[in-house]
Amino acid sequence: MDVKDWLETLSYVVTVVGLPFAVLVYLRDQRKERDNDEEEQYQHLSDAYNEFLKVVLANADLQLRSASALPNPTPEQAERRLLVFDMLISLFERAYLVAYKPEMEPEELRRWNSWDDYMREWIRRDDFHNELPQLLRGEDPQFQAYMASLVRDERGEPAAQRLCAAGVLGAAPLPGNP
Repeated sequence: MDVKDWLETLSYVVTVVGLPFAVLVYLRDQRKERDNDEEEQYQHLSDAYNEFLKVVLANADLQLRSASALPNPTPEQAERRLLVFDMLISLFERAYLVAYKPEMEPEELRRWNSWDDYMREWIRRDDFHNELPQLLRGEDPQFQAYMASLVRDERGEPAAQRLCAAGVLGAAPLPGNP
């Protein structure tokens, strides 16, 4: 075999072995980059929730982290509370749009479950729950339906149906209902 034959054979080996290997390395790197992007998005959302909690702390007189709602808020307190809740709904919607998928990998599900827990925690508060019809108006319809399903889980079917009756969900069925 002369040099030309060796080079030709070597080029075949590179094509048969090297090209698939290069494709696998490329796909692995793409997956790693996608995972890093998802982790970065989650971190931004987490930072935004921490910033929201600073707002809650700055408005401690509203008792937003206590087990029960402020009994008789002044009109100014009620207005501030509504603004804080509006910030929270915007954050929840952003988290839903960025992080939620019907089918998730275990790591994605782990990240999403923390947001689901936050949403459920706030839905259990009477003052937040009572403002939901107003807060959800104009939000993404799928996000509205998701929140309604959480209301159903946490507060029962009648509470979720009140969201529908308030016109929040229009004619869209609640997730999990035929």
